Parts: sequence; C-alpha cells; structure tokens
Amino acid sequence: MADQTGKQTKYHDTVRQLSDRLVRAQQEIRVLDAIKWDDSIEQQFFANKCKELPAVNHQYYIDRPLPFDAEKKQTELEELELDIQKQLGEYNPIAVIMRRMCHEYEVVVEMLAARGTPAFTRKSRELYGSADDVFYAGEPTLADLGTMMSEALDSIEQHTPELVEERTIPAEDAVHLLQQRLDQSMPCLEQPIRVQLSDGIVADAAAGADYIKLRSGAKFNARDLRLLEVHEGWVHLGTTLNGVQQPYCTFLSKGPPSSTITQEGLAILTELVTLSSFPERVRKVTNRIRGVAMAENGADFLQVYEFFRKQNYQEHDSFSLAARIFRGSTPTGGPFTKDLSYSKGFVLVYNYISIAVRRGQLNRIPMLFCGKATLADLKPLQHAVEEGLVVPPKFVPTQFADVHALSAWMCYSNFLRHLDLSRIEKDYESIL
Repeated sequence: MADQTGKQTKYHDTVRQLSDRLVRAQQEIRVLDAIKWDDSIEQQFFANKCKELPAVNHQYYIDRPLPFDAEKKQTELEELELDIQKQLGEYNPIAVIMRRMCHEYEVVVEMLAARGTPAFTRKSRELYGSADDVFYAGEPTLADLGTMMSEALDSIEQHTPELVEERTIPAEDAVHLLQQRLDQSMPCLEQPIRVQLSDGIVADAAAGADYIKLRSGAKFNARDLRLLEVHEGWVHLGTTLNGVQQPYCTFLSKGPPSSTITQEGLAILTELVTLSSFPERVRKVTNRIRGVAMAENGADFLQVYEFFRKQNYQEHDSFSLAARIFRGSTPTGGPFTKDLSYSKGFVLVYNYISIAVRRGQLNRIPMLFCGKATLADLKPLQHAVEEGLVVPPKFVPTQFADVHALSAWMCYSNFLRHLDLSRIEKDYESIL
C-alpha cells in the first residue's frame, strides 16, 4: 500500500510540475493585446470622414513586435509537449489535454507571427472556426444561424420598438451596484471579484483574472449589470478562480482558443437560462457572425463598417465592431474569427448538456465550471476528480448546480425542438 501511495504522489507531483510549465509557457501569449489597433487608427479613420480604409498593413504589426520570440516560444512549447508524453505516457488522459493545449498555443504563436498576412485568417479559422462551419453534416452553417436569428429579431423589433432600454446609471454608481450583486451571488469565493472604475479601456466593460472594469463616463441599465454579473462574473471569472484553486491541474486556470469557444458558449447559455439576455444583446452577437461571414466572403473594412451603421449602431460603435473583426489582419485581408465563438459555443454546449441529460450523466454538467475546460476535457476531468487530481468547482451558478431542475428544463426543451413551429403558427392564427 505504501508503494502504491508513493507512486500516486509522484504521479500527482509530475502532473503539477508539467502543468505549471504550461502555465508559464503561455504567460507571454496575449492574443488580444498583440492584435489590437491603437487609438490613432480610429482617429485617422474619422478624420478621413469614414471614407478611407484604416492604415493597417503588415508593416503596422512589424512595428509592434510581439513580447516574445516566436521561434523560441514555438520550440519551448514543442519541447514541453514531448516532455508531457515522455513523463505521463501517450494515452494518459491529462497528458492528452495538456499536449492538445501545447499544440493550440503553437498554432496561436504561428497566427500572431503571421499578423497582417493571409496566413493570419487561415490560422484564426483553425483555432476558432469559420462562418461556414456546420455542427454536423447537412445542418445550417453558422452564417445561416446569423441570418435566421436576424430575421427573428427583425420581427420582434418591428412589433415591439420599445425594447431598447435607456441607459441612465452612471459608471460610478454601476461599480457599486455590480459589486453588491457579485458579493451576494458568489460568496463562496476565497478571492472576491473586484469591480472598479477605469479610464483606460475602450469598451464599456472589461474583465480580467479577478476583476471587472467599467469605463468612466459610460452609462448602464439594470439589464447591462445583470448581464455583466452572469456572463463576466459567473462564467469567465468564476471558471478562472475555480481553476486557480486546482491543486495539480493548474493549467485549468488558463484557456487556449478551444476553451474560449466553450467558455463563450457557456456564458451565452447562462445569460439565457437566467433570463438575463435581451434582443439588443442577441442582435449584437448575431451581427458579429454576419460581419465575420461578410469578411470571409471578401468584404473589406468599409463594407463591414457600413453594415453595422445600417444596423443602427453609432459611428464609433460601428468602428469598434468592425475593428474587432479585422484586428490582427488588414482592412482587406480577411477576418479574425473569434467572434464566432459565442454562437458556435452556445450550440455546442447546449447540445452537450442535452445529451448528458438524455444519458443520465448529470455529474458532467457542473464540471463545465471547474476551470478553462473544453467539452472534450470534461470526461477525463471527471475521472481525474476520482483520482484526486482535480477538485470539483467551488463556485457553480445555481442554475447549473441544481442539475435536477436543469435536467427537467432540458427534457421539455428536447421535445419542443421537434415541433414544427411554422405549422403551429398557422393553427394559432385564430388566437394570436
């Protein structure tokens, strides 16, 4: 028994050492920092009356070097990938997860090294997907989803024009309100989430590892704050802080692109099951799909910018939305496809939970919050809990912790998916 215990301890320690190396290796890789455009690009765009493409080319990125040597980082990740296989074995489930993460980070490095070239978009598609992706053979593409959602929203907004709610809560007040909400809904965290005011962010809100920043001067409404609570607080920060608590699999505190898809999809699903989303929010997510699809089909920055203007966004908001799509690329060079993660991830996570309920594997659902995991990781991570390698998530939103209530909801949802709504709509003509 003593020898067996000793071997288990050595195994745990080996996992921890390799996991820590993976966390250190990815620390310098900051995708959004590496691809963002500086303020001068927006200023010049508006100085040119929104008639000229932003002055971003391959040289623009060369003049903004990465904070690491791409070739050395690639070598570091490749060597770590080999060490994981040598020390844990080719088929060890935790080794498979860490090796996949190493490979993803290698592709990320390749993508960042290719900023401003056609290879950037190709690598982006490899990591985050394409608007032409289907969920299984013969099904609608993500681009089709964007179109169908837009048509439904058009009908809703046409008959209910007062859906957009005024934003009257100053950022200074919103900070205190959001802090109170998070303190009440996430009391189990050892490291509380901080909400703070900031002058240094472009968006109205931004989240870090243990904080949410609200832009000074921005205004919010009650729905905005609820959305920030569940999307940024419960999901993104909740999974980060759960990952930080892992004793051996410390890599769960950091997420490669595949976990971004799961994370954003889980966040959208959480918005919906908590009734925190609203048509204006869904419209923004849907329009991002359409913008990416346009860019993949050859539209340039000006055409995508005009698309957002026609969707009734203000000039600066339209610039920001279009810049999200072309950052890392050039104004004519194809999109950065990360914005597909929200809707793509939502469908994948929803289907995962539906099948878990159908198979009676309800214990898999809370594991979505154990850290920055992907759907493919959840089965081996559940087994790792039994080995003592992974601890169950400390914070899980009530809607996912109560798997009995969630499974009841999903049972009805699974049935409703099979109904022919167009046929029902005709039958209901006399009462609606």
